[in-house]
Amino acid sequence: MMSDRGIIGLALLAALLGQGFLSAAAPASAQTFNFASQNSETAIEIYADDGIEWQQDNMVFLARGNANAVRGDVAVHADLLRAHYQENNSGNTVIKRLDAVGHVRIVTPTETAYGEKGVYDIDSAIFVLSGGKVRLVAGEDEITADRQLEYWERKQMAVARGNALAVRANKKLWANVLVAYFRKTSKGKNEIHRIEAFENVRMETAGEKVTADRSVYNVKSGIATLTGSVSVIRGANRLDGCSAKMNLNTGISTLYSCSPSKAGGKRVHGLITPSNVKKK
Repeated sequence: MMSDRGIIGLALLAALLGQGFLSAAAPASAQTFNFASQNSETAIEIYADDGIEWQQDNMVFLARGNANAVRGDVAVHADLLRAHYQENNSGNTVIKRLDAVGHVRIVTPTETAYGEKGVYDIDSAIFVLSGGKVRLVAGEDEITADRQLEYWERKQMAVARGNALAVRANKKLWANVLVAYFRKTSKGKNEIHRIEAFENVRMETAGEKVTADRSVYNVKSGIATLTGSVSVIRGANRLDGCSAKMNLNTGISTLYSCSPSKAGGKRVHGLITPSNVKKK
């Protein structure tokens, strides 16, 4: 027997189909968090445990209680969903923005994003999560931030702002802002392949701690390129320079000076502490 939740969702879907608000379902392309840019013929289905309210004057639907909006293989879950719609030039009505409030989750087959508030702008194909510590889990990678998390569908990138942290196994990368870029694998799945870090950059592995102003990290190769006041600390040893290239998989690091020493540029500086030195 069909639950009340299913009846509400199907009744709403049928009503909207009759008015051209949603179109008949069609296979969706498997893309990361691509709720807005899914196949235009793919229906958006809305479900809620505590009912759906249609405010025609305000051109908005309110779905309350374990509310879900599903399009293809992307689903938005929250305590409350607000679907704002408008009429287009053809006279049909289409969703323009989706607001999510309370225990927000955006889920695909391979990624999940968490927050307390979410705004999904359909036209710009951008969603923004905020409230508490926002989090994105994608395969082996996890990204968190204190301020907000954005996902830009057309650019296939996620932006984490405010004490942002990216973690993979024993590797950690902190910065004021982290930008993660996705790409498809040979199996058609999406994965993070590059992470850019801006301001107050800090990296940690099992044996090293690194600080810099900026970093570009290639996830597959494990190579991080750092610039601006770079410091590499390994145990009691420390190296300082203006840029560095680090292979986080092999543990090999190379530091570079700001400019050739003969031109008066700042040289690389190292402090090597013998392991047999006894502390007094």
